[in-house]
Amino acid sequence: MKKTSLAAGGGILLSSLPVSSSAYVAANDVINVAVVGCGGRGTGAANQALNADEGVKIVALADLFRDRLDDCYNTLTQAHPDGDRIDVPEEHKFVGFDGYKNAIELADVVILATTPGYRPAHFEEAVRQGKHVFMEKPLGTSADGVRRILQAGREAEQKNLNVVVGLQRHYQTNYHEALKHVQDNRIGKITAGQVYWNSAGVWVRERQPDQTELEYQNRNWYYFNWLCGDHILEQHIHNIDVANWFIGEYPISAQGMGGREVRTGKDHGQIYDHHFVEYTYPSGAVIASQCRHQPDTFSRVAEHFQGTYGTLEVDSSNKALIKDHDGVVLYDHDGMNDPNPYQVEHDKLFAAIRNGDVISDTENGAKSTLAAIMGRMATYSGQVITWDQAINAQDKMVPDNMTWDTPPPVMPDENGNYPVPKPGITSVLGEESTVSRG
Repeated sequence: MKKTSLAAGGGILLSSLPVSSSAYVAANDVINVAVVGCGGRGTGAANQALNADEGVKIVALADLFRDRLDDCYNTLTQAHPDGDRIDVPEEHKFVGFDGYKNAIELADVVILATTPGYRPAHFEEAVRQGKHVFMEKPLGTSADGVRRILQAGREAEQKNLNVVVGLQRHYQTNYHEALKHVQDNRIGKITAGQVYWNSAGVWVRERQPDQTELEYQNRNWYYFNWLCGDHILEQHIHNIDVANWFIGEYPISAQGMGGREVRTGKDHGQIYDHHFVEYTYPSGAVIASQCRHQPDTFSRVAEHFQGTYGTLEVDSSNKALIKDHDGVVLYDHDGMNDPNPYQVEHDKLFAAIRNGDVISDTENGAKSTLAAIMGRMATYSGQVITWDQAINAQDKMVPDNMTWDTPPPVMPDENGNYPVPKPGITSVLGEESTVSRG
């Protein structure tokens, strides 16, 4: 699961050539960046790209909605009022389902931060055009999307393209320091663990009178599986990914349970408000995964591992604590001055482009995406789901070549309610797959 490989330098890049044409970029060369997906995360990533390298310039914006694009543009110009680093004329602002293609064409580096369902198509296009990529997690909402990401990732490697995935714990100091201790055998072999994303939940965007069904679902994307994949994927992927990373494997099976107890309204679409999944790994390790979106309940976002010699607790607040089985503290990370991992991932990306290095996060990002999808399949079906079943699932969710006239893949009934998965009834793998009932 090595994150970075070095590519041989290809000489100094001439200023008239696009960045993707060479492995090395001179210090005075401008690196043009396009933002595809101009919501809060896309805007934040664009700002971090600008802070990572003085030669970065934002040259194109693309989004389904003009208001989000305008908000992004205004935020960036206010944050960077001096100079021409936000150089996005009106003809470089693209609205609609196909705008990403035009934006990508104008850039050397592409930020992909749309809703997750669109990620595979956008990544394929960026790789086809030979662009370096930062893309947010997760990397799709179905096995079909994961397979497409893996294929495009192989093409990116052949082209020596940098791809950084927004699983930012891989760029966070306390996680790296903790992993060193795990690799030094301080806690022994990891045999079990618990990973958590328990919180109150996220926003709800109310339906507006003039919205079509497709616009409503894209505005309220978090609650529709074809766009979001449920919060076990969109959010809890971080913690599942850490388990994969520290164990050094991907799970071979998953079984669990979930449902809707609090978040049950029409404005909550299809997704669950809680999931509990038991992941089993090839080494025999078993990870208990839990995520919850329920207000006024116990909140925790962290990972806790038990090894043959001791335990490790680590979380996104820069904590890392290792104890032996007698409770003696072996390591307590002081993360007060640790850098912001959201910034570090962009610092690393643009440094690699400048230096002729190649970062390739795609395979791990795709496989951790699949691990979270496998957990969702288990909770939705109530069955044991194997890795092989998950990766081969015939579960394509996002229509090809979408326009505003495309019917959404899921529709409400006459009462405005959306179909919600029911364990023991819902099929999750598609017609060509079977589910283990072990």
